[in-house]
Amino acid sequence: MSKIDFRKKLVQYTLEKKQLTNVVARVGIVLDISGSMQTLYKNGTVQEVVERILAVASKFDDNGTLDVWVYDNEYSRLPSVTERDFGQYVDKHILNNDLIHKFGRNNEPPVMEDVIRKYTVEENDPTPVFIIFINDGGVVKSIKHTITHSAVQPIFWQFVGIGNSNFEVLKRLDTMEGRIVDNASFFHLDDIAAVSDENLYDQLLNEFPMWIKAAKEQRIIRP
Repeated sequence: MSKIDFRKKLVQYTLEKKQLTNVVARVGIVLDISGSMQTLYKNGTVQEVVERILAVASKFDDNGTLDVWVYDNEYSRLPSVTERDFGQYVDKHILNNDLIHKFGRNNEPPVMEDVIRKYTVEENDPTPVFIIFINDGGVVKSIKHTITHSAVQPIFWQFVGIGNSNFEVLKRLDTMEGRIVDNASFFHLDDIAAVSDENLYDQLLNEFPMWIKAAKEQRIIRP
């Protein structure tokens, strides 16, 4: 069994455990490419993260497609990735792509606005959107406005903090007021490469079911 097939089986197990087997969702990943992330890009960790998240998209999305963004103080929307073309994705589309701005400072709202634009303007569709947002610290406080503004949209933001930086802004996501539903969650991993696939999928999908239920009740997504 290939690694991607094994991971898909683990995702299926997690979906069954969390009663998400009947959920169809569009899946995207937003990758921090600020200066402090250089080592993780160059040692293959980010490529591995893309492959691990692709297994989630393969089970949730009808066409098995994972949408991809990278950002520092600028952002790029990259070609989507599938099981057919994930090999060397990071090298080909990011590290060896001179058009990608990389290893600057971080600024989250512009890339988040592009995510919202893609799923609510370009592809206006009530199908739930599950965004996995990888960040290694220093998130700007103005993301609170973007998250609050997008609470009426069919988008759930799952932030994953990696490393040992300051994640105070992200830690307060669950207690943010002024939203029709709680549309964002956060968990922290010191070393994402050391976390098992099973553990990663369990944490990634921990709060998504609660958002699905609340979003249906508020008719943000179809009941």
